[in-house]
Amino acid sequence: MSSSAVVNVCRPEPRWPAILAASAAVALHFALPPALRFGPPWTIATIVAIGIIAASITRKRGMQRANDILGYSILSVLTAGLLWGVGSLIFGLVVSQGVRATDILRAAAVLWTTNVLVFASWYWRIDAGGPNAREQRGAHTEGAFLFPQMTVTTSSGTSTIAEEKGWTPHFVDYLFIAFNTSTAFSPTDAPVLSKLAKVAMMIQAIISFTTVVLIAARAVNVLPML
Repeated sequence: MSSSAVVNVCRPEPRWPAILAASAAVALHFALPPALRFGPPWTIATIVAIGIIAASITRKRGMQRANDILGYSILSVLTAGLLWGVGSLIFGLVVSQGVRATDILRAAAVLWTTNVLVFASWYWRIDAGGPNAREQRGAHTEGAFLFPQMTVTTSSGTSTIAEEKGWTPHFVDYLFIAFNTSTAFSPTDAPVLSKLAKVAMMIQAIISFTTVVLIAARAVNVLPML
């Protein structure tokens, strides 16, 4: 990627929310029981830390392609840890006896929260080519999600809010979508347009359904009588 790409950036999109979300997902991984963690305790943390540092360097140098690859790699590792935790917990519930309800509830809460953070990061990464592509545009008029700002017209009726005010989504907008998907099992204010986003949203809803309805319900059933 040449240095001219850096000059063409219209509205730099902050990366710290995504870095914070990835760091929080790693921290939550340590909150899981050891049997539910993916590999040795510091495996995911080390990989993600190295990936974040490398991504920051490539961004500063204008290496957009390498930055995108590193971003997808970080999310793939976090997603693998999430899926491993969910699968291990389900397996433990099926084959293990005498599982403590408190451990089940804690693991379910950790996995549910991680699910929101990881898929918010995925939506942020895949929408309209990702943050590197979005920040080179003056306004957000098309992408994987149809935000209200892209459809609601201004008082003049000649343009949308996104076009007139140069609106573009940020990480919190994708966090809102991910939170809604994990609570309502469907999008709310932003319809999904791309096939990739639809697949990701279905996977997120399945994970949320599993942790909330199946795992949490099982924990309630084994809670000691008060």
